[in-house]
Amino acid sequence: MDNLTDVAVFVRVVERGSFTRAADELELSRAVVSKYLTRLEERLGVRLLNRTTRRLSLTEAGAELFAASQGALERIAEAEGAITRLQREPRGTLKINAPMSFGILELAPALPEFLRRHPDIQVDLRMDDRQVDLVEEGFDVGVRITQRMAPSSLVARRLATCRQWVCAAPSYLAEHGTPETPEDLSAHNCILYQYASAANVWRFRAPGGRDIAVAVTGNLRANNGIAEREAAVGGVGILLTPSFYVGEELRSGRLVRLLSEYSLPELGIHAVYPKRSHVPPKVRVFVEFLARRFGGRPAWERGL
Repeated sequence: MDNLTDVAVFVRVVERGSFTRAADELELSRAVVSKYLTRLEERLGVRLLNRTTRRLSLTEAGAELFAASQGALERIAEAEGAITRLQREPRGTLKINAPMSFGILELAPALPEFLRRHPDIQVDLRMDDRQVDLVEEGFDVGVRITQRMAPSSLVARRLATCRQWVCAAPSYLAEHGTPETPEDLSAHNCILYQYASAANVWRFRAPGGRDIAVAVTGNLRANNGIAEREAAVGGVGILLTPSFYVGEELRSGRLVRLLSEYSLPELGIHAVYPKRSHVPPKVRVFVEFLARRFGGRPAWERGL
């Protein structure tokens, strides 16, 4: 840092043509400015300025250093200004990670409005159902959907509550009957989610508070909720799924909700981002946008 300071003082002296004017502008004493110049010359082993009582003139070495340094200092100043603006204004590239299906169904449709509001932000959306390390892979913010957030070094803000529902197509129910209790599911073909911690066990709570765990089986297991939903609409079997997958299907009658008097564990939709002393404005405005869009009762559950 001393090297850069010495060069910056040298450039200012040359630009102002005077130790005194440079010292006044830098809010330093003339003696301190002279000290910086002397230290720079001693380190480089050359004289940079010819000093007389009336004027200063550059030596050949001084002229070369001034030409190279002036542009470099301007670029440093520009870079500092850009960084300051990034910390003050929402701008720059926002790298987002989200689960595949939620990203397609809910996040991607929200992005046009966000980008209209913040035209200086460029979004880089990566969708993946695997567990992603945000810090290691360079993401600014992620969306996580889970029953409970595990302790981590990330900041997590709960955006919305997402219920889970059991549903099936009318065609399936017409052929195989409608389950009246959770225990009846053991006799039905159930569609299983690959990434569930216990895909073959569905857990309910009865109206009186009794917990019910039902072992289920089925001839289709998938690692994507959209694929599961389409299989259910096609009459393959009974599906347990987060509500955002099936709002339109339930409203249209392509699927029918089952066992609605029994409750299932609720999921939280969270925005997560690395802990920092200063949250970048681009992250802050995106998280606030998601909280407004998905807060309260989510749109996909309205009217159901």
